[in-house]
Amino acid sequence: MTSLALRELFMFIRIVLVVCAALAFMSQASAEEALVRKGFQARFPDMKIESVTRMPFPGLYEVVFDGQVVYTDEKLTYLMSGNLFDLRTAQERNLTRERRDQMASGALVSAQGNAIKRVRGNGKRIVYTFEDPNCGYCKEQQKEFNKMTDVTVYTFLLPILSPDSVEKSKIVWCAKDRLRTWDDMMSKGTVPANAAKNCATPLEENATLAKRFGVRGTPAMYLANGQQVGGYLPADKLEQALATIK
Repeated sequence: MTSLALRELFMFIRIVLVVCAALAFMSQASAEEALVRKGFQARFPDMKIESVTRMPFPGLYEVVFDGQVVYTDEKLTYLMSGNLFDLRTAQERNLTRERRDQMASGALVSAQGNAIKRVRGNGKRIVYTFEDPNCGYCKEQQKEFNKMTDVTVYTFLLPILSPDSVEKSKIVWCAKDRLRTWDDMMSKGTVPANAAKNCATPLEENATLAKRFGVRGTPAMYLANGQQVGGYLPADKLEQALATIK
């Protein structure tokens, strides 16, 4: 066998060993995560566990349930809630916030069909809002959106201010042109006469999503990466926030 063939053989063996080691590690991690999941579910039977992940620190596991992130050890001796920071790099990382943003981003994308969609310009940048039709700051936010371009805004109707908010939200959602009805209601204060409001609406689903995020007031605004950027934001401040997304 030539020296070139030998080098290729040794390289192949190294690759096989690395792959086998990686598969063994993944298998062990998966088994440990399954044990933590089983123990956590037994301790908290009413909690709906979404995921269990071994963290890059010995003996520490992330548990996600009902949209919440907590940490525990392999024997569930301790349960920790709060921000976990990774200090191994020059710039510290808030691992908890990153995970929450990641989960929020996925949930928002999945729920896009329950939102009123507004596209300005090429619509490349994405913003999500939770709004009530009787919310004064929501009406001001509409004016700020009108100053922007190249943005898509998904608005989840969240009627929490009054029973009248529920009725108006139903009218908007049941309208043939939801966006125009919403715009007229928010900018002109007009409500269509004899408007339909008996169609199926996503209001309960929107409320569940808002609860998952801890939304207690409107407007509440999120970027495509799941980051919450507060409530009402002037157009220039929102532009600054959007510019931070890579």
